[in-house]
Amino acid sequence: MGRFANSWRLAKTSWSLLKQDRELLWLPVLSMGAMLVLAAAAIVVGFAVGDVEEGGITGSMAVIGIAFAVAMTAVAVFFEGALVAGAYDRMSGGDPTVRSAMSRAATHLPSLFGWALITVTVGIVIRFLRERLGWLGHLLSWVAEAAWAVATYLVVPAIVVDDERAVSGIKRSASLVKQTWGENLISQAGFGLLGFVLILPAVLAGALIAMIVPGTVGVVVGTAVGVAGVVTVIVVISALSVYFRTALYVYATQGEVLGGYDAGQMRNTFRAKQ
Repeated sequence: MGRFANSWRLAKTSWSLLKQDRELLWLPVLSMGAMLVLAAAAIVVGFAVGDVEEGGITGSMAVIGIAFAVAMTAVAVFFEGALVAGAYDRMSGGDPTVRSAMSRAATHLPSLFGWALITVTVGIVIRFLRERLGWLGHLLSWVAEAAWAVATYLVVPAIVVDDERAVSGIKRSASLVKQTWGENLISQAGFGLLGFVLILPAVLAGALIAMIVPGTVGVVVGTAVGVAGVVTVIVVISALSVYFRTALYVYATQGEVLGGYDAGQMRNTFRAKQ
């Protein structure tokens, strides 16, 4: 409960910043929309090519799949970078807009794209381990995914705030994690738990409507309410997490507590090893 309470306080501070620039919530919305368009395009191209053989996927389909995976990851990373830019601008006393945040992220586009490419490559390697090595592959892939998430937790803030390149951003993030106890990762899990708790009412509300309202209308309305609630929570929680991660990176690298976050919380969240 203590960890959850800490995450709740961090989320409240993040929200006090985000609500000053609520238009920035369009960034994760635009990200999700663009990724859905790309996913739909990937399906259309897949059916058009029709290059699937019995027993597996051919080389051309694999290339197309990787290309769309890179494109979707690049979109997600770019909009995350834009949100980091907006968060850092607000914490530094600025007044960010969607346009200014995207413009700043665009100045780091080569590094952000490089990070997206590395992310997809690592994902392919981990998937290879999972599929080819049986139960050992599942174990190794789980460990690898966890270690990768830990090491790269602060890559995007490193790129946007300090103009790091993709590889140097990974090194920077990994170095910061290595030099600390990693309590920040518990806070990251706390944001996920908070999102799950907030999603439950939306799902229950949708299910209740579907049961109360008779016929197809109830199912449609209930589903719409549930989906809208879930998407809203995901968008807001992801934005709050990015705000916190940005403040955390600045504290870890500069020792400054920005944005109204509590200095004691930051010390507990990212404290150096003795």
